[in-house]
Amino acid sequence: MICNNPVPTNSSFIPSFLQAMGIIGTKMKTSHFGTAFTGTKTNSTYGLGQCYGDISPSECKLCYSLARTSLPGCLPINGGRIYLNGCFLRYDNYSFFKEYEGQEDRRMCPNNTRRDSAFEQSVRNAVAQAAETAPKSNNYHARTQAFISNTATAYAVADCWLTLDAETCEKCLQNAAKAMLECLPASEGYALYTGCFMRYSDLNSSHHKRFSKKKVIAVAVSSIVACLVASLVAFYAWKHRSNSKRRGSEDPKLLKILNGCSLNFKYSTIEKATSSFDDANKLGQGGFGTVYKGVLPDGKEIAVKRLFFNHRHRAGDFYNEVNIISSVNHKNLVKLIGFSCLGPESILIYEYLPNRSLDHFIFDSVRSKELNWGKRFDIIIGIAKGLAYLHENSKTRIIHRDIKAANILLDSRLHAKIADFGLARSYQEDKNHISTGIAGTLGYMAPEYISHGKLTEKVDVYSFGVLLLEVVTGMPNRGIQTSDNSRSLISLAWEHFKQGTVNELFDSSLMLNVQTSSDKKKEIQSIVHVGLLCIQEVASLRPTMSMALQMLSKKIEPLPSPANPPYIHESSIQSLHPSRLGLNNPTSVATVSDSSFIPR
Repeated sequence: MICNNPVPTNSSFIPSFLQAMGIIGTKMKTSHFGTAFTGTKTNSTYGLGQCYGDISPSECKLCYSLARTSLPGCLPINGGRIYLNGCFLRYDNYSFFKEYEGQEDRRMCPNNTRRDSAFEQSVRNAVAQAAETAPKSNNYHARTQAFISNTATAYAVADCWLTLDAETCEKCLQNAAKAMLECLPASEGYALYTGCFMRYSDLNSSHHKRFSKKKVIAVAVSSIVACLVASLVAFYAWKHRSNSKRRGSEDPKLLKILNGCSLNFKYSTIEKATSSFDDANKLGQGGFGTVYKGVLPDGKEIAVKRLFFNHRHRAGDFYNEVNIISSVNHKNLVKLIGFSCLGPESILIYEYLPNRSLDHFIFDSVRSKELNWGKRFDIIIGIAKGLAYLHENSKTRIIHRDIKAANILLDSRLHAKIADFGLARSYQEDKNHISTGIAGTLGYMAPEYISHGKLTEKVDVYSFGVLLLEVVTGMPNRGIQTSDNSRSLISLAWEHFKQGTVNELFDSSLMLNVQTSSDKKKEIQSIVHVGLLCIQEVASLRPTMSMALQMLSKKIEPLPSPANPPYIHESSIQSLHPSRLGLNNPTSVATVSDSSFIPR
Protein backbone atom coordinates (compact mmCIF):
# COMPACT_ATOMS: atom_id res chain seq x y z
CA MET A 1 0.00 0.00 0.00
CA ILE A 2 1.37 3.40 -0.98
CA CYS A 3 0.30 6.47 0.95
CA ASN A 4 1.14 10.00 -0.15
CA ASN A 5 3.55 12.21 1.77
CA PRO A 6 2.31 12.24 5.38
CA VAL A 7 0.34 15.48 5.24
CA PRO A 8 -3.06 14.77 6.85
CA THR A 9 -6.21 16.33 5.49
CA ASN A 10 -9.09 17.71 7.51
CA SER A 11 -11.76 15.36 8.82
CA SER A 12 -14.38 16.56 6.31
CA PHE A 13 -12.41 14.74 3.62
CA ILE A 14 -13.42 11.36 5.09
CA PRO A 15 -17.14 11.42 4.02
CA SER A 16 -16.05 12.30 0.50
CA PHE A 17 -13.62 9.36 0.49
CA LEU A 18 -16.28 6.95 1.75
CA GLN A 19 -18.77 8.13 -0.88
CA ALA A 20 -16.22 7.66 -3.66
CA MET A 21 -15.38 4.14 -2.52
CA GLY A 22 -19.09 3.28 -2.46
CA ILE A 23 -19.57 4.50 -6.03
CA ILE A 24 -16.61 2.50 -7.28
CA GLY A 25 -17.80 -0.59 -5.44
CA THR A 26 -21.23 -0.34 -7.08
CA LYS A 27 -19.68 -0.05 -10.54
CA MET A 28 -17.35 -2.99 -9.98
CA LYS A 29 -20.23 -5.30 -9.13
CA THR A 30 -21.00 -5.43 -12.84
CA SER A 31 -17.63 -4.46 -14.30
CA HIS A 32 -13.91 -4.88 -13.71
CA PHE A 33 -13.52 -1.10 -13.57
CA GLY A 34 -14.91 2.03 -11.90
CA THR A 35 -14.06 5.68 -11.25
CA ALA A 36 -15.64 8.28 -8.99
CA PHE A 37 -15.46 11.98 -8.18
CA THR A 38 -17.08 13.30 -5.00
CA GLY A 39 -16.90 16.35 -2.77
CA THR A 40 -15.91 19.91 -3.58
CA LYS A 41 -12.66 21.90 -3.56
CA THR A 42 -10.35 20.80 -0.71
CA ASN A 43 -12.71 17.96 0.25
CA SER A 44 -12.89 16.42 -3.22
CA THR A 45 -12.00 12.77 -3.77
CA TYR A 46 -11.06 11.13 -7.05
CA GLY A 47 -11.08 7.34 -7.02
CA LEU A 48 -10.21 4.53 -9.43
CA GLY A 49 -10.61 0.80 -9.03
CA GLN A 50 -9.78 -1.91 -11.57
CA CYS A 51 -9.46 -5.66 -11.58
CA TYR A 52 -6.88 -7.25 -13.84
CA GLY A 53 -8.14 -8.66 -17.09
CA ASP A 54 -8.16 -12.38 -16.41
CA ILE A 55 -9.90 -12.80 -13.06
CA SER A 56 -13.54 -13.82 -12.73
CA PRO A 57 -16.32 -11.44 -11.61
CA SER A 58 -16.56 -13.16 -8.24
CA GLU A 59 -12.81 -12.90 -7.71
CA CYS A 60 -12.96 -9.25 -8.75
CA LYS A 61 -15.59 -8.49 -6.10
CA LEU A 62 -13.55 -10.28 -3.47
CA CYS A 63 -10.35 -8.48 -4.44
CA TYR A 64 -12.03 -5.08 -4.39
CA SER A 65 -13.49 -5.82 -0.96
CA LEU A 66 -10.04 -6.53 0.45
CA ALA A 67 -8.53 -3.48 -1.24
CA ARG A 68 -11.38 -1.29 0.02
CA THR A 69 -10.84 -2.61 3.56
CA SER A 70 -7.09 -2.00 3.46
CA LEU A 71 -6.85 1.38 1.71
CA PRO A 72 -8.36 3.44 4.60
CA GLY A 73 -5.10 2.63 6.35
CA CYS A 74 -3.73 5.71 4.53
CA LEU A 75 -6.30 8.03 6.11
CA PRO A 76 -6.23 10.82 7.19
CA ILE A 77 -3.66 11.38 4.44
CA ASN A 78 -5.52 12.55 1.34
CA GLY A 79 -4.06 10.10 -1.17
CA GLY A 80 -3.14 6.44 -1.40
CA ARG A 81 -3.11 3.36 -3.62
CA ILE A 82 -2.93 -0.39 -3.18
CA TYR A 83 -1.82 -3.16 -5.57
CA LEU A 84 -3.07 -6.71 -5.05
CA ASN A 85 -2.54 -9.83 -7.13
CA GLY A 86 -5.87 -9.25 -8.81
CA CYS A 87 -6.82 -5.58 -8.57
CA PHE A 88 -5.75 -1.98 -8.04
CA LEU A 89 -7.42 0.81 -6.04
CA ARG A 90 -6.41 4.44 -5.69
CA TYR A 91 -7.81 7.68 -4.27
CA ASP A 92 -6.49 11.23 -4.27
CA ASN A 93 -7.68 14.83 -3.92
CA TYR A 94 -7.01 15.70 -7.58
CA SER A 95 -7.77 14.16 -10.98
CA PHE A 96 -5.03 11.61 -11.66
CA PHE A 97 -6.93 9.54 -14.23
CA LYS A 98 -4.63 10.39 -17.18
CA GLU A 99 -1.37 9.96 -15.27
CA TYR A 100 0.86 7.07 -16.30
CA GLU A 101 4.06 7.85 -14.39
CA GLY A 102 4.96 9.43 -11.05
CA GLN A 103 7.50 9.61 -8.25
CA GLU A 104 5.93 6.63 -6.47
CA ASP A 105 6.68 4.27 -9.39
CA ARG A 106 8.85 1.36 -8.37
CA ARG A 107 9.73 -2.27 -8.81
CA MET A 108 9.65 -5.08 -6.24
CA CYS A 109 11.75 -8.23 -6.26
CA PRO A 110 10.21 -10.31 -3.46
CA ASN A 111 11.73 -13.70 -4.38
CA ASN A 112 15.39 -14.38 -3.60
CA THR A 113 15.50 -17.57 -5.70
CA ARG A 114 17.94 -17.17 -8.61
CA ARG A 115 17.44 -18.73 -12.05
CA ASP A 116 19.82 -19.36 -14.93
CA SER A 117 20.46 -17.33 -18.08
CA ALA A 118 17.96 -19.36 -20.11
CA PHE A 119 15.21 -18.29 -17.72
CA GLU A 120 16.35 -14.66 -17.96
CA GLN A 121 16.03 -14.68 -21.74
CA SER A 122 12.58 -16.27 -21.56
CA VAL A 123 11.45 -13.62 -19.06
CA ARG A 124 12.66 -10.85 -21.35
CA ASN A 125 10.74 -12.38 -24.25
CA ALA A 126 7.54 -12.83 -22.22
CA VAL A 127 7.69 -9.31 -20.73
CA ALA A 128 8.36 -7.68 -24.11
CA GLN A 129 5.43 -9.54 -25.64
CA ALA A 130 3.09 -8.56 -22.78
CA ALA A 131 4.13 -4.89 -22.97
CA GLU A 132 3.46 -4.87 -26.71
CA THR A 133 0.16 -6.77 -26.59
CA ALA A 134 -1.65 -5.11 -23.68
CA PRO A 135 -2.04 -1.60 -25.23
CA LYS A 136 -3.66 -3.18 -28.29
CA SER A 137 -6.25 -5.21 -26.36
CA ASN A 138 -9.72 -3.93 -25.46
CA ASN A 139 -9.11 -4.16 -21.70
CA TYR A 140 -5.40 -3.27 -21.75
CA HIS A 141 -4.51 -6.72 -20.41
CA ALA A 142 -2.02 -9.31 -21.62
CA ARG A 143 -0.73 -12.59 -20.25
CA THR A 144 2.14 -14.30 -22.02
CA GLN A 145 4.49 -17.21 -21.55
CA ALA A 146 7.85 -18.16 -22.99
CA PHE A 147 9.19 -21.71 -22.88
CA ILE A 148 12.62 -22.44 -21.49
CA SER A 149 12.40 -26.18 -21.82
CA ASN A 150 9.83 -28.91 -21.54
CA THR A 151 9.85 -28.55 -17.76
CA ALA A 152 10.23 -24.82 -17.10
CA THR A 153 8.39 -21.73 -18.38
CA ALA A 154 8.50 -17.97 -17.74
CA TYR A 155 5.22 -16.07 -17.41
CA ALA A 156 4.40 -12.37 -17.63
CA VAL A 157 1.26 -10.31 -17.05
CA ALA A 158 0.57 -6.65 -17.89
CA ASP A 159 -2.38 -4.33 -17.15
CA CYS A 160 -3.00 -0.62 -17.77
CA TRP A 161 -5.75 1.43 -16.17
CA LEU A 162 -8.63 2.00 -18.55
CA THR A 163 -8.48 5.79 -18.07
CA LEU A 164 -5.34 5.88 -20.25
CA ASP A 165 -5.20 5.82 -24.03
CA ALA A 166 -3.19 3.24 -25.98
CA GLU A 167 -0.18 5.51 -26.34
CA THR A 168 0.22 6.31 -22.63
CA CYS A 169 -0.49 2.67 -21.74
CA GLU A 170 2.40 1.63 -23.98
CA LYS A 171 4.73 4.21 -22.42
CA CYS A 172 3.81 3.09 -18.92
CA LEU A 173 4.45 -0.58 -19.68
CA GLN A 174 7.75 0.13 -21.39
CA ASN A 175 8.99 2.04 -18.34
CA ALA A 176 7.63 -0.60 -15.98
CA ALA A 177 9.19 -3.47 -17.95
CA LYS A 178 12.60 -1.82 -17.98
CA ALA A 179 12.56 -1.34 -14.22
CA MET A 180 11.12 -4.77 -13.42
CA LEU A 181 13.71 -6.65 -15.49
CA GLU A 182 16.37 -5.34 -13.12
CA CYS A 183 15.04 -7.96 -10.69
CA LEU A 184 16.63 -10.70 -12.81
CA PRO A 185 17.94 -13.29 -12.21
CA ALA A 186 15.37 -13.47 -9.37
CA SER A 187 12.53 -15.84 -10.20
CA GLU A 188 9.85 -13.17 -9.65
CA GLY A 189 9.47 -9.41 -10.12
CA TYR A 190 6.78 -6.72 -9.96
CA ALA A 191 6.41 -3.20 -11.34
CA LEU A 192 3.97 -0.92 -9.47
CA TYR A 193 3.43 2.09 -11.64
CA THR A 194 1.08 5.06 -11.66
CA GLY A 195 -0.71 3.89 -14.79
CA CYS A 196 0.01 0.17 -14.97
CA PHE A 197 0.98 -3.07 -13.27
CA MET A 198 3.39 -5.77 -14.45
CA ARG A 199 4.65 -9.04 -13.10
CA TYR A 200 6.88 -11.89 -14.24
CA SER A 201 7.35 -15.24 -12.54
CA ASP A 202 8.48 -18.79 -13.06
CA LEU A 203 5.01 -19.87 -11.91
CA ASN A 204 1.72 -19.34 -13.71
CA SER A 205 -0.33 -16.91 -11.59
CA SER A 206 -3.52 -18.14 -13.23
CA HIS A 207 -3.35 -21.09 -10.88
CA HIS A 208 -0.63 -20.07 -8.45
CA LYS A 209 -1.25 -17.30 -5.93
CA ARG A 210 -4.50 -16.66 -7.73
CA PHE A 211 -6.68 -14.24 -5.83
CA SER A 212 -8.60 -15.85 -2.99
CA LYS A 213 -9.33 -15.11 0.64
CA LYS A 214 -6.54 -17.41 1.75
CA LYS A 215 -3.83 -16.87 -0.83
CA VAL A 216 -4.00 -13.24 -1.88
CA ILE A 217 -0.74 -11.39 -1.28
CA ALA A 218 -0.66 -7.60 -1.17
CA VAL A 219 2.13 -6.01 -3.17
CA ALA A 220 3.00 -2.98 -1.03
CA VAL A 221 5.34 -0.05 -1.46
CA SER A 222 7.10 -0.92 1.77
CA SER A 223 8.58 -4.37 2.10
CA ILE A 224 8.09 -4.01 5.86
CA VAL A 225 4.35 -3.42 5.47
CA ALA A 226 4.06 -6.20 2.92
CA CYS A 227 5.81 -8.80 5.02
CA LEU A 228 3.96 -7.66 8.12
CA VAL A 229 0.56 -8.21 6.53
CA ALA A 230 1.59 -11.55 5.06
CA SER A 231 3.25 -12.65 8.29
CA LEU A 232 0.27 -11.77 10.45
CA VAL A 233 -2.06 -13.75 8.20
CA ALA A 234 0.36 -16.66 8.14
CA PHE A 235 0.97 -16.48 11.88
CA TYR A 236 -2.70 -16.44 12.75
CA ALA A 237 -3.37 -19.42 10.48
CA TRP A 238 -0.32 -21.20 11.85
CA LYS A 239 -1.33 -20.74 15.46
CA HIS A 240 -4.92 -21.67 14.68
CA ARG A 241 -3.83 -24.91 13.05
CA SER A 242 -1.46 -25.71 15.89
CA ASN A 243 -4.49 -26.39 18.09
CA SER A 244 -5.18 -29.53 16.10
CA LYS A 245 -1.87 -30.35 14.39
CA ARG A 246 1.69 -30.90 15.43
CA ARG A 247 4.10 -28.17 14.42
CA GLY A 248 6.12 -30.54 12.24
CA SER A 249 3.14 -31.00 9.95
CA GLU A 250 2.43 -27.28 9.43
CA ASP A 251 2.04 -25.77 5.97
CA PRO A 252 5.60 -25.03 4.77
CA LYS A 253 4.34 -22.06 2.72
CA LEU A 254 3.15 -20.31 5.87
CA LEU A 255 6.42 -20.95 7.63
CA LYS A 256 8.33 -19.65 4.60
CA ILE A 257 6.40 -16.37 4.75
CA LEU A 258 7.12 -15.99 8.45
CA ASN A 259 10.80 -16.80 8.12
CA GLY A 260 11.23 -14.44 5.18
CA CYS A 261 9.75 -11.34 6.84
CA SER A 262 12.23 -8.65 7.84
CA LEU A 263 10.19 -7.89 10.98
CA ASN A 264 10.26 -11.50 12.13
CA PHE A 265 13.36 -12.09 14.26
CA LYS A 266 14.78 -15.54 14.79
CA TYR A 267 14.12 -16.81 18.28
CA SER A 268 17.82 -17.60 18.68
CA THR A 269 18.68 -13.94 17.95
CA ILE A 270 16.38 -12.70 20.70
CA GLU A 271 17.55 -15.39 23.08
CA LYS A 272 21.15 -14.28 22.55
CA ALA A 273 20.24 -10.58 22.82
CA THR A 274 18.74 -11.13 26.28
CA SER A 275 21.42 -13.60 27.48
CA SER A 276 18.85 -16.39 27.39
CA PHE A 277 16.30 -14.19 29.15
CA ASP A 278 18.57 -13.71 32.13
CA ASP A 279 16.83 -12.31 35.20
CA ALA A 280 19.48 -9.59 35.29
CA ASN A 281 17.91 -8.18 32.11
CA LYS A 282 14.36 -8.37 33.40
CA LEU A 283 12.54 -5.03 33.24
CA GLY A 284 9.13 -6.08 34.53
CA GLN A 285 6.47 -8.77 34.65
CA GLY A 286 2.70 -8.85 34.46
CA GLY A 287 -0.17 -11.19 33.78
CA PHE A 288 0.64 -11.49 30.07
CA GLY A 289 4.38 -11.95 30.09
CA THR A 290 7.79 -10.66 31.02
CA VAL A 291 9.77 -7.76 29.54
CA TYR A 292 13.55 -7.97 29.14
CA LYS A 293 16.23 -5.61 27.97
CA GLY A 294 18.21 -6.90 24.99
CA VAL A 295 21.07 -5.84 22.75
CA LEU A 296 21.08 -6.83 19.08
CA PRO A 297 24.34 -7.76 17.27
CA ASP A 298 24.54 -4.23 15.82
CA GLY A 299 24.46 -2.74 19.33
CA LYS A 300 20.84 -1.54 19.19
CA GLU A 301 19.07 -1.76 22.54
CA ILE A 302 15.59 -3.30 22.53
CA ALA A 303 12.79 -4.18 24.92
CA VAL A 304 11.64 -7.77 24.49
CA LYS A 305 8.12 -8.64 25.57
CA ARG A 306 8.02 -12.41 26.10
CA LEU A 307 4.38 -13.51 26.10
CA PHE A 308 3.00 -16.39 28.13
CA PHE A 309 1.49 -18.41 25.30
CA ASN A 310 -0.22 -21.00 27.47
CA HIS A 311 -3.07 -18.51 27.96
CA ARG A 312 -6.01 -19.16 25.66
CA HIS A 313 -6.14 -15.54 24.44
CA ARG A 314 -2.48 -15.05 23.65
CA ALA A 315 -2.59 -15.85 19.92
CA GLY A 316 -5.36 -13.35 19.32
CA ASP A 317 -3.75 -10.67 21.52
CA PHE A 318 -0.38 -11.14 19.84
CA TYR A 319 -1.97 -10.67 16.42
CA ASN A 320 -4.03 -7.74 17.71
CA GLU A 321 -1.10 -5.90 19.26
CA VAL A 322 1.18 -6.25 16.22
CA ASN A 323 -1.63 -5.31 13.86
CA ILE A 324 -2.67 -2.19 15.77
CA ILE A 325 0.73 -0.83 16.80
CA SER A 326 2.05 -1.24 13.25
CA SER A 327 -0.86 0.82 11.90
CA VAL A 328 -0.12 3.92 14.01
CA ASN A 329 2.80 6.31 14.06
CA HIS A 330 3.10 9.06 16.66
CA LYS A 331 5.91 10.36 18.84
CA ASN A 332 3.90 9.55 21.98
CA LEU A 333 3.30 5.91 21.04
CA VAL A 334 5.91 3.23 21.59
CA LYS A 335 7.51 1.97 18.36
CA LEU A 336 7.35 -1.69 17.32
CA ILE A 337 10.65 -2.98 15.90
CA GLY A 338 9.67 -6.57 15.20
CA PHE A 339 8.40 -9.85 16.56
CA SER A 340 9.23 -13.53 16.83
CA CYS A 341 6.48 -16.10 16.58
CA LEU A 342 8.11 -19.42 15.63
CA GLY A 343 9.94 -20.18 18.87
CA PRO A 344 8.70 -21.65 22.17
CA GLU A 345 7.09 -18.29 23.04
CA SER A 346 5.67 -15.44 21.02
CA ILE A 347 7.76 -12.29 21.36
CA LEU A 348 7.20 -8.61 20.62
CA ILE A 349 10.22 -6.34 20.16
CA TYR A 350 9.99 -2.64 20.93
CA GLU A 351 12.31 0.33 21.11
CA TYR A 352 14.10 0.39 24.45
CA LEU A 353 13.12 3.26 26.73
CA PRO A 354 15.69 3.57 29.55
CA ASN A 355 13.44 5.19 32.15
CA ARG A 356 10.92 2.36 32.11
CA SER A 357 7.36 3.25 33.15
CA LEU A 358 5.73 6.20 34.86
CA ASP A 359 4.68 4.22 37.93
CA HIS A 360 8.35 3.71 38.85
CA PHE A 361 8.54 7.46 39.42
CA ILE A 362 5.27 8.80 40.76
CA PHE A 363 4.69 5.99 43.28
CA ASP A 364 8.28 5.98 44.57
CA SER A 365 9.15 8.43 47.35
CA VAL A 366 12.74 8.78 46.11
CA ARG A 367 12.39 8.80 42.32
CA SER A 368 9.31 11.03 42.43
CA LYS A 369 11.67 13.91 43.28
CA GLU A 370 13.14 13.57 39.78
CA LEU A 371 9.82 14.71 38.29
CA ASN A 372 9.26 18.38 38.97
CA TRP A 373 6.01 19.97 37.88
CA GLY A 374 7.34 20.99 34.47
CA LYS A 375 8.32 17.38 33.66
CA ARG A 376 5.04 15.99 34.97
CA PHE A 377 3.06 18.48 32.92
CA ASP A 378 5.01 17.53 29.77
CA ILE A 379 4.27 13.87 30.47
CA ILE A 380 0.56 14.62 30.89
CA ILE A 381 0.46 16.56 27.60
CA GLY A 382 2.32 13.76 25.82
CA ILE A 383 -0.17 11.14 27.01
CA ALA A 384 -3.08 13.36 25.98
CA LYS A 385 -1.63 13.91 22.51
CA GLY A 386 -1.06 10.19 22.04
CA LEU A 387 -4.62 9.33 23.06
CA ALA A 388 -6.13 12.10 20.94
CA TYR A 389 -4.24 10.68 17.96
CA LEU A 390 -5.54 7.17 18.63
CA HIS A 391 -9.13 8.34 19.06
CA GLU A 392 -9.43 10.96 16.38
CA ASN A 393 -6.45 11.29 14.08
CA SER A 394 -5.16 7.79 13.43
CA LYS A 395 -5.98 5.65 10.42
CA THR A 396 -8.72 3.91 12.39
CA ARG A 397 -10.43 4.76 15.68
CA ILE A 398 -8.47 2.93 18.36
CA ILE A 399 -9.42 2.46 22.01
CA HIS A 400 -6.46 1.41 24.15
CA ARG A 401 -8.50 -0.10 27.04
CA ASP A 402 -5.60 -0.22 29.50
CA ILE A 403 -4.30 3.30 30.07
CA LYS A 404 -2.47 3.29 33.40
CA ALA A 405 0.83 4.48 34.85
CA ALA A 406 2.51 1.14 34.20
CA ASN A 407 1.72 1.40 30.48
CA ILE A 408 3.22 4.87 30.06
CA LEU A 409 6.90 4.48 29.21
CA LEU A 410 9.48 7.26 29.47
CA ASP A 411 12.38 7.81 27.09
CA SER A 412 15.81 9.21 27.99
CA ARG A 413 14.37 12.75 28.08
CA LEU A 414 11.34 11.65 30.14
CA HIS A 415 8.96 12.05 27.20
CA ALA A 416 5.85 9.87 27.51
CA LYS A 417 5.05 7.01 25.14
CA ILE A 418 1.89 4.92 25.41
CA ALA A 419 2.64 1.20 25.38
CA ASP A 420 0.94 -2.20 25.52
CA PHE A 421 -1.70 -2.47 22.80
CA GLY A 422 -2.64 -6.09 23.47
CA LEU A 423 -6.15 -5.11 24.62
CA ALA A 424 -6.66 -2.28 22.14
CA ARG A 425 -9.64 -2.35 19.79
CA SER A 426 -10.40 -0.45 16.60
CA TYR A 427 -13.77 0.28 15.05
CA GLN A 428 -15.37 2.35 12.32
CA GLU A 429 -16.85 5.83 12.46
CA ASP A 430 -20.41 4.59 12.02
CA LYS A 431 -20.38 2.67 15.32
CA ASN A 432 -21.32 4.34 18.59
CA HIS A 433 -19.70 1.71 20.76
CA ILE A 434 -18.45 -1.86 20.93
CA SER A 435 -20.08 -4.42 23.20
CA THR A 436 -17.24 -6.55 24.49
CA GLY A 437 -15.97 -8.62 27.39
CA ILE A 438 -14.37 -6.66 30.22
CA ALA A 439 -10.61 -6.24 29.99
CA GLY A 440 -8.29 -3.82 31.70
CA THR A 441 -7.13 -2.83 35.17
CA LEU A 442 -9.47 -2.21 38.07
CA GLY A 443 -9.15 1.31 39.36
CA TYR A 444 -8.85 2.67 35.84
CA MET A 445 -12.00 1.13 34.36
CA ALA A 446 -15.08 3.25 33.63
CA PRO A 447 -18.37 2.27 35.32
CA GLU A 448 -20.39 1.76 32.11
CA TYR A 449 -17.67 -0.56 30.82
CA ILE A 450 -17.58 -2.65 34.00
CA SER A 451 -21.37 -2.82 34.25
CA HIS A 452 -22.37 -3.35 30.63
CA GLY A 453 -19.21 -3.97 28.60
CA LYS A 454 -19.98 -0.80 26.62
CA LEU A 455 -16.71 0.30 25.04
CA THR A 456 -16.21 3.81 23.64
CA GLU A 457 -13.32 6.30 23.60
CA LYS A 458 -14.75 7.66 26.85
CA VAL A 459 -13.40 4.54 28.59
CA ASP A 460 -9.86 5.74 27.79
CA VAL A 461 -10.83 9.28 28.83
CA TYR A 462 -11.89 7.93 32.22
CA SER A 463 -8.57 6.07 32.65
CA PHE A 464 -6.71 9.23 31.65
CA GLY A 465 -8.59 11.19 34.32
CA VAL A 466 -7.55 8.71 37.00
CA LEU A 467 -3.98 8.95 35.74
CA LEU A 468 -4.06 12.75 36.04
CA LEU A 469 -5.01 12.47 39.71
CA GLU A 470 -2.20 9.97 40.30
CA VAL A 471 0.44 12.14 38.62
CA VAL A 472 -0.54 15.14 40.74
CA THR A 473 -0.92 13.33 44.06
CA GLY A 474 1.65 10.53 43.78
CA MET A 475 -1.01 8.17 45.13
CA PRO A 476 -2.39 5.14 43.26
CA ASN A 477 -6.12 4.68 42.86
CA ARG A 478 -6.45 1.17 44.13
CA GLY A 479 -10.03 0.86 42.96
CA ILE A 480 -10.90 -1.81 45.55
CA GLN A 481 -10.91 -0.74 49.19
CA THR A 482 -11.73 -3.27 51.90
CA SER A 483 -10.72 -1.30 54.99
CA ASP A 484 -13.33 0.88 56.64
CA ASN A 485 -10.70 3.56 57.16
CA SER A 486 -9.32 3.66 53.62
CA ARG A 487 -10.74 5.50 50.65
CA SER A 488 -10.09 5.61 46.95
CA LEU A 489 -8.17 8.45 45.35
CA ILE A 490 -11.27 9.36 43.35
CA SER A 491 -13.42 9.92 46.45
CA LEU A 492 -10.64 11.85 48.18
CA ALA A 493 -10.08 14.12 45.19
CA TRP A 494 -13.81 14.76 44.83
CA GLU A 495 -14.21 15.65 48.51
CA HIS A 496 -11.23 18.02 48.50
CA PHE A 497 -12.41 19.62 45.25
CA LYS A 498 -15.83 20.39 46.74
CA GLN A 499 -14.18 21.85 49.86
CA GLY A 500 -11.63 23.88 47.89
CA THR A 501 -8.68 22.10 49.50
CA VAL A 502 -7.27 20.21 46.49
CA ASN A 503 -3.75 21.49 47.27
CA GLU A 504 -3.72 19.26 50.36
CA LEU A 505 -3.55 16.26 48.02
CA PHE A 506 -0.52 17.41 46.04
CA ASP A 507 2.49 15.10 46.06
CA SER A 508 4.90 16.30 48.76
CA SER A 509 7.81 15.76 46.34
CA LEU A 510 6.05 17.97 43.84
CA MET A 511 5.38 20.73 46.35
CA LEU A 512 9.10 21.11 47.03
CA ASN A 513 9.36 22.65 43.58
CA VAL A 514 6.29 24.89 43.62
CA GLN A 515 6.15 26.33 47.17
CA THR A 516 6.96 29.84 46.02
CA SER A 517 4.78 29.88 42.91
CA SER A 518 1.06 30.51 43.36
CA ASP A 519 0.61 30.35 39.58
CA LYS A 520 2.03 26.83 39.51
CA LYS A 521 -0.31 25.77 42.31
CA LYS A 522 -3.28 27.08 40.34
CA GLU A 523 -2.05 25.21 37.29
CA ILE A 524 -1.86 21.97 39.26
CA GLN A 525 -5.34 22.59 40.68
CA SER A 526 -6.65 22.97 37.13
CA ILE A 527 -5.11 19.59 36.23
CA VAL A 528 -7.10 18.01 39.06
CA HIS A 529 -10.18 19.84 37.74
CA VAL A 530 -9.65 18.35 34.26
CA GLY A 531 -9.08 14.94 35.81
CA LEU A 532 -12.44 15.12 37.58
CA LEU A 533 -14.13 16.17 34.31
CA CYS A 534 -12.65 13.06 32.69
CA ILE A 535 -13.91 10.69 35.40
CA GLN A 536 -17.52 11.89 35.61
CA GLU A 537 -19.87 8.96 36.12
CA VAL A 538 -21.98 9.81 33.05
CA ALA A 539 -19.81 9.04 30.02
CA SER A 540 -21.46 11.63 27.78
CA LEU A 541 -20.36 14.41 30.17
CA ARG A 542 -16.69 13.51 29.84
CA PRO A 543 -14.70 15.55 27.32
CA THR A 544 -13.12 14.00 24.25
CA MET A 545 -9.35 13.70 24.38
CA SER A 546 -8.93 16.63 21.99
CA MET A 547 -11.11 18.75 24.30
CA ALA A 548 -9.17 17.57 27.34
CA LEU A 549 -5.95 18.53 25.57
CA GLN A 550 -7.31 22.02 24.95
CA MET A 551 -8.34 22.29 28.60
CA LEU A 552 -4.86 21.25 29.72
CA SER A 553 -3.33 23.82 27.35
CA LYS A 554 -5.62 26.54 28.77
CA LYS A 555 -7.39 27.00 25.45
CA ILE A 556 -10.75 26.37 27.14
CA GLU A 557 -11.39 28.67 30.09
CA PRO A 558 -13.10 28.79 32.47
CA LEU A 559 -13.39 25.06 33.00
CA PRO A 560 -16.93 23.68 33.44
CA SER A 561 -17.95 22.30 36.80
CA PRO A 562 -17.60 18.50 37.00
CA ALA A 563 -20.49 16.24 37.98
CA ASN A 564 -19.88 13.56 40.57
CA PRO A 565 -17.56 10.66 39.75
CA PRO A 566 -18.50 7.00 40.38
CA TYR A 567 -17.37 4.91 43.35
CA ILE A 568 -17.48 7.80 45.84
CA HIS A 569 -19.33 5.72 48.42
CA GLU A 570 -17.88 2.74 50.22
CA SER A 571 -20.71 0.47 49.05
CA SER A 572 -20.10 1.22 45.40
CA ILE A 573 -16.35 0.75 45.82
CA GLN A 574 -16.84 -2.62 47.47
CA SER A 575 -19.11 -3.66 44.64
CA LEU A 576 -16.02 -3.73 42.43
CA HIS A 577 -14.46 -6.61 44.34
CA PRO A 578 -13.49 -9.38 41.89
CA SER A 579 -15.84 -11.89 43.48
CA ARG A 580 -18.81 -9.57 42.86
CA LEU A 581 -17.77 -9.00 39.26
CA GLY A 582 -17.41 -12.69 38.60
CA LEU A 583 -13.64 -12.30 38.16
CA ASN A 584 -12.91 -15.33 40.29
CA ASN A 585 -14.08 -17.24 37.22
CA PRO A 586 -11.31 -16.72 34.64
CA THR A 587 -13.59 -17.60 31.75
CA SER A 588 -16.09 -14.85 32.51
CA VAL A 589 -13.98 -12.00 31.12
CA ALA A 590 -11.14 -11.58 28.69
CA THR A 591 -8.59 -10.01 31.03
CA VAL A 592 -8.88 -8.04 34.24
CA SER A 593 -6.07 -7.29 36.65
CA ASP A 594 -6.13 -5.30 39.84
CA SER A 595 -4.19 -2.09 40.30
CA SER A 596 -0.87 -3.73 41.07
CA PHE A 597 0.89 -1.36 38.66
CA ILE A 598 3.13 -4.00 37.14
CA PRO A 599 3.72 -3.47 33.40
CA ARG A 600 2.32 -6.27 31.30
